[in-house]
Amino acid sequence: MHFGRSAVRAMALAVGALAASTAMADPLADFYRGKNLQIIIATAPGGDYDTRARLLARHMPRHIPGEPNIVPTNMPGAVGVQAANYLASIAPRDGTVMHAIMQNMAAHQAIGGTGTKFDVTKFGWIGNSTDSPNLISSWHTTGITKIEQVFDKELVVGAPGTATSSVYYPLALNILVGTKFKIISGYPGGNNVNMAIERGEVGGRGSNSLAAWYATKPDWIKENKIHHLVQIALKRHPELPNVPLLFELAKNDADRAVLRFLSADVPLSRAYVTTPDVPADRLAALRRAFNATMKDPAFLAEAARGQIDISPSTGEEAEKIVADVLRTPPDVLARAKAILEGGAK
Repeated sequence: MHFGRSAVRAMALAVGALAASTAMADPLADFYRGKNLQIIIATAPGGDYDTRARLLARHMPRHIPGEPNIVPTNMPGAVGVQAANYLASIAPRDGTVMHAIMQNMAAHQAIGGTGTKFDVTKFGWIGNSTDSPNLISSWHTTGITKIEQVFDKELVVGAPGTATSSVYYPLALNILVGTKFKIISGYPGGNNVNMAIERGEVGGRGSNSLAAWYATKPDWIKENKIHHLVQIALKRHPELPNVPLLFELAKNDADRAVLRFLSADVPLSRAYVTTPDVPADRLAALRRAFNATMKDPAFLAEAARGQIDISPSTGEEAEKIVADVLRTPPDVLARAKAILEGGAK
């Protein structure tokens, strides 16, 4: 069969176009294009976890190949355990579900916490938006402005849920250090505790991050309505140079090890994960998209307007922190478990 010169040229152009389109094809973009991704939030609407996740959902899609939508979904229950269990056992394992994981899930797993059906090391860690310290704080009407006063005077603090850092921190201090915190637990969420503070039901919060205070109650900070008594972190925050770290209050090395364990997950203050077994290229794409979002001028501008601290770390860094928490010596874990369950020293 004989082809004329023009026919040959046309065939060559067609083959070239096909090759170019094949080379330009992006399986990640093809997968994500037109999809709705879900971001599970383990708290009720309105708090810092919720605010940050919704901010991320507005800006991260343009950095994901195919630019899918991200739809926030609140799933409060068992102070984060319910959502983590859903992610581990029910959610699709294809990179279409993310989760704003509660900070203490690694520690909860390490001590064999109630209801744990997940393994944090199996999650795909996407990134973390802040390493803001947690704080035990008092309301101005209590007259308590320093932790030393709680050795002599009872301070009633509120806590969302029951198996949460808002309970664990003051409980550990009561047992190991001798403070006189009275813990009122079981509030549906952090906003409910804040309302209880304003009503005079409680005199403070057992835990809330510095970033969350700035994002949700900046007026309280500006008007000196709250006083930070203890910061939970591995190093003092530059804005709180005179507020002691949790483990600095320990009376001996054994107690200090327990209090450091309770502080070890704070660098994961607001982390995001996806389900186990997500294909490696999709996890990598979500990590790249998260990292790009953390530098996105529009994202940062909106965060600044909302006084939302952005001090991010990568998914790889988050994985390392999780591994370190789970490598805590068994004797320290056993003692922490006894303390957090209200057991003996």
